[in-house]
Amino acid sequence: MKVPVYSLSGEVVKHIEISDRVFAVPFNEAVVHQAVVRQKANARQGTASTKTRGEVSGSGKKLYRQKHTGLARAGSRRSPTRRGGGIIFGPKPRSYHQEMPKKMRRLALRCALSAKAKDKELTVLEKLGLDHPKTREMEAILAALGVDSSALIVTGEPEENVVKSSRNLAGVKTLPANILNVVDILAYKRLLMTEAAVRTAEELWGGSNASV
Repeated sequence: MKVPVYSLSGEVVKHIEISDRVFAVPFNEAVVHQAVVRQKANARQGTASTKTRGEVSGSGKKLYRQKHTGLARAGSRRSPTRRGGGIIFGPKPRSYHQEMPKKMRRLALRCALSAKAKDKELTVLEKLGLDHPKTREMEAILAALGVDSSALIVTGEPEENVVKSSRNLAGVKTLPANILNVVDILAYKRLLMTEAAVRTAEELWGGSNASV
């Protein structure tokens, strides 16, 4: 597949070949869905906790005698049916970790990247390097590229000035190519990748010995 490469001023400077193995894969909805669920589940801390009737404070003494009161029999004030009592079947600390085969994780990434390329939402930049962190300069670059919605900027290596220039822009996120993930690709409308980032993605997920 051939795609145009843009300069920071929004002009096409050349065309490059990108791997069909990474950017032209049929979309597999089931695999992508599983990858998204796994990533979000693994991000959960699982620290929510409630107290049972055996853990809340309060006397265990019977509230009143059992018979001849005209009331229902009642035990401890720690009963779950009473205000301030324990919680029935409440959450306890647990792990939400999910496993997924490496080949499926790799396929989900390729599907997400291919969907962006197919929908014309992938823009390849010749390079993206800023001498100084300037939010206004990054804003001008995005405007020149016709970005009027949320955007994910992917660079070959971590670029500190690029990160600092874009972090105050609403709906814009920056990542190095080696930590690109399915959730971020799908969460942002436009995907901006430098040529170096494209080659890194092809090396990581396009070859037979690709890794995740």
